[in-house]
This record gives sequence, C-alpha cells and structure tokens, in this order.
Amino acid sequence: MIVRFNIDLSMQEQFDYRVTYEGEDLYSDVGLESIEDCIVAATEGLGSDAVAVEIAYKGIISGTYPLASLALVLDQIALHALQTTEAVEEAIAEAGK
Repeated sequence: MIVRFNIDLSMQEQFDYRVTYEGEDLYSDVGLESIEDCIVAATEGLGSDAVAVEIAYKGIISGTYPLASLALVLDQIALHALQTTEAVEEAIAEAGK
C-alpha cells in the first residue's frame, strides 16, 4: 500500500498533515513545527501494510519514497518537498503574469 502524506502550512505558521490512502483520510494532526515533524508523526501512525509514501506539500507531490528510506533521508525529503512546491508556485505565478 502507498499512502500520501498531505502537509500544509496553517495560518499560524505551523504545519498540519493528513495521511490518506486512495483519497480517504486515515488520520491527521495539526500544530507541528516543521515538515520533518509532520513526516515523523505521520510515519509513526502507519500500519505494517504501508510500503511507500507520497509526500505532498501544499497540494504538490514532490516524490514517492520507500517507507524504509524516510528516516534515513528525512531532512533531504523535507527540503525537496519545500523546494518543489516553491518552484511550482513560482512557475504558476509567472504563467499568470
């Protein structure tokens, strides 16, 4: 099973996440300090049938990762999610000009 971690930035500059599978919410949490914290917390709630995770920040999927690699490269995955979202948001803004 491949689940998705949907991470968003709240109005209070904190991070929220929802874990979904095939579009259905499994669980969520709010008020975390970073994208990394969201990934760690979301991973802790997974059952043994999850084998991979899609990471989406602000609705933009940055990649799909084997579950075993999340802890090993957590900082790199979080940075990649942030940079991917920023690049897509810039492209959208440029296209709208």
